[in-house]
Amino acid sequence: MDRAKLLDHLSRLGHPRMLVVGDLIVDKYVFGNVERLSPEAPVPVLDVVRESYVLGGAANVANNLLTLEADVTLCGLAGADTEQERLTELLEQKGIGAGGVFRDPARPTTVKTRVIGQSQQIVRLDRESRQDASDEMHRQVCDFVGSMEERIDGLIVSDYGKGVITPRLLDFLRGLRQRRGIPVVVDPKDIHFQHYRQFNLITPNTAEASLGAGFKIKDEKTLLEAGRKLREELDLQAILITRGPQGMSLFKRDGPTLHIPTVARDVFDVTGAGDTVSSVMGLAVASGVPLEDSAYLANFAASVVVRIFGTATVKRVEIRRAIEEHHEAAA
Repeated sequence: MDRAKLLDHLSRLGHPRMLVVGDLIVDKYVFGNVERLSPEAPVPVLDVVRESYVLGGAANVANNLLTLEADVTLCGLAGADTEQERLTELLEQKGIGAGGVFRDPARPTTVKTRVIGQSQQIVRLDRESRQDASDEMHRQVCDFVGSMEERIDGLIVSDYGKGVITPRLLDFLRGLRQRRGIPVVVDPKDIHFQHYRQFNLITPNTAEASLGAGFKIKDEKTLLEAGRKLREELDLQAILITRGPQGMSLFKRDGPTLHIPTVARDVFDVTGAGDTVSSVMGLAVASGVPLEDSAYLANFAASVVVRIFGTATVKRVEIRRAIEEHHEAAA
C-alpha cells in the first residue's frame, strides 16, 4: 500500500454524478436510561431522554456520497405516510433531491428503530414491507433511471431486500450499463445473488458471500473458494468481500486476490459501514481509480465510521487523516 499514491488518488477523486437506486430507510434512535425492571414482565424500563432520525439504507449511501463531494441523485420508494414526510425532510436538510423518491400507498416507509439504554442497544424494531414493487412502481423507477441515463457517471445499487431491487429492475440496470458503460457497484442482499450478473462490482460481507456461494466461509480456503466462485459465476469485474476485523478481500477478473487488513483501531458501531464501503467504491471507480486503490480508500473510510455511534458518513479530509495516522503509527 503506497501512501503517496493513495493520497494522490484521494485528491483526484473529482465530483462525479452518481445515481443511487435502492431501499430507502429512516433510522430512528431512542435514547434513555435504564434503572429498573418492569413489574409486568422481566424486561428493562427505558426512561426516554431523546429521539433522533437519520438517513439509512440507500438514503445513507446518497448521504455518504454527498459528504464525499459527489453530485448525487437518489431513487427509491417510500410509503404515503408521515414517515415519508420525515424522510423527505431529512433529504431536504442534506440537500439531496427527492425527485426520484416515489410514494407507494401499498407499503410503509421503512423505519428501523433502535432503542438505546446506557449506550447499549436493547432492541431494534423494524417497520417495513419486503414485497416486490408493483408494476406501476417498477415503471416509475425505471422511467426515472432512464431519464438520468445521459447525466450520470456511476450508479450504486443499494439492496436491502425491501422490494425496490428486483430481478427485473436489475435486468433494466444491466442493460443501462451495457449501453452506456456506466460503472455499477452493488451492495447486495443474499436473496438476489444470481441476478447480479455482469455488473462491475459487488460488496458483500462474509455472511452474505457465504449464502451467495452456497457454503459457509470459515477459513482462508473457503474464503478463496467463495470469492472466486461468485466472481466467475456472476461474470463480475470484481467482488469485494468485507470481513469485519479481518479486513477485506478483493477478487478481480485479472490478477491475484488482494487481502487488505483492517486499519480500524476502535470499533464502536458497525451500523452503516457497508454503505460507506459501497459509496467510496462507487465514487472511486467512477473517478477512474484502480480497483485495488479504491478498496484501500474504502477500507480507510470504514475505519472512520466504525468509531462513531449510529449511522455515519465520512469526509475526504477524514480519510486523508486516517491514511496519514496509519502510516505514522507504522513508521
